[in-house]
Amino acid sequence: MKVAVFRKEHFNAAHRLNNPNWSDEKNEKVFGKCNNKYYHGHNYELIVKVVGEVDEETGYVVDMKVLSELIKTEIVDKLDHRNLNLDIEEFKHLNPTAENIAVVIYNILRKQIDKKHDLKVTLYETERNFVEYPAN
Repeated sequence: MKVAVFRKEHFNAAHRLNNPNWSDEKNEKVFGKCNNKYYHGHNYELIVKVVGEVDEETGYVVDMKVLSELIKTEIVDKLDHRNLNLDIEEFKHLNPTAENIAVVIYNILRKQIDKKHDLKVTLYETERNFVEYPAN
């Protein structure tokens, strides 16, 4: 029997949406306030979903303590109170949109979570704006 387990975390980070190949005018038109050259911040909420078979011996899909520690050390400690554009290597040449942040988080976690488990990352940038990866 497959069961989905979820872990919710949060982190605060600043970013600027900007395409360096575009003019200032085009960046302003496309990204609006999110293109502020002095950056802006969000209180991100992260939900990590892991789906798999329940282990007969433990009753777990995954040990939630292990999952929690993985998210804390690999994601929260890395992103919390950082400027994503300036401080995070993955965003040196990648626009830190919510979509791209979710993909980066997924790729980091996917390397650490057993392939027998399905993984999905949901990232809330605001209360009303959120993304999921993968989409299906």
